[in-house]
Amino acid sequence: MNAPIMLITGGSRGIGAATALAAAQAGYAVAVNYQSNSLAADEVVRSIRESGGQAIALQADVSREDEVMAMFARIDAKWGPLAALVNNAGVVDVSSRVDGMGVARLSRMLNTHVLGSFVCAREAVLRMSTRHGGSGGAIVNLSSAASKLGSPGQYVDYAACKGAIDTFTIGLAKEVAAEGIRVNAVRPGIIETDIHASGGEPDRAQRLAQQVPMQRPGSAQEVANAIVWLLSPQASYCTGALLDVGGGR
Repeated sequence: MNAPIMLITGGSRGIGAATALAAAQAGYAVAVNYQSNSLAADEVVRSIRESGGQAIALQADVSREDEVMAMFARIDAKWGPLAALVNNAGVVDVSSRVDGMGVARLSRMLNTHVLGSFVCAREAVLRMSTRHGGSGGAIVNLSSAASKLGSPGQYVDYAACKGAIDTFTIGLAKEVAAEGIRVNAVRPGIIETDIHASGGEPDRAQRLAQQVPMQRPGSAQEVANAIVWLLSPQASYCTGALLDVGGGR
């Protein structure tokens, strides 16, 4: 395998899918992770292959350690060790105040965003770090403008998870900086993707556009461009950075 290998969690739709396509165009072999939507993941893979790229679809729930480890083992067996990881898998729930949130909702949110990112990063570091015999690599975590704004009355649980991702990014970046690994995060603002529909508000991006200084929602492609740049040699002196992609919000 001559192409550098990238794993994108939650790569079957939205920002993940856009990143997979952009990464393939940049020369990566892309492992497209999905939890349940195999048709969407297969479509991303098909698009990449039709453009001359290399891609595979891998099912795994990132909140389950055994499934994450099996996914990494499949990548190792098929292609070899990773050069890049994008911790993108995420969920939202319906808008709620904190006093209306149950433990099942909170567990799902924390396990997907925080636990999943930690375990995937752990497995990536074990393969990338010069301390473990690797040749280096890069990780980009998906945070959110919500980590700064708190999302009161809507998604404080989601925002808190993204605050954890910010801290995780800074800490891990410092921990592995001398081992050939760069770790950064992007913080998208209001982006036009179908994640809003899964939270019961399909028109949310357009409805909130007036709150954005640029007066419009962003696109998944605009976020993907930032992610691929952070993973690239052009960002070789960037680590521990939290890059806002939010139209000024």
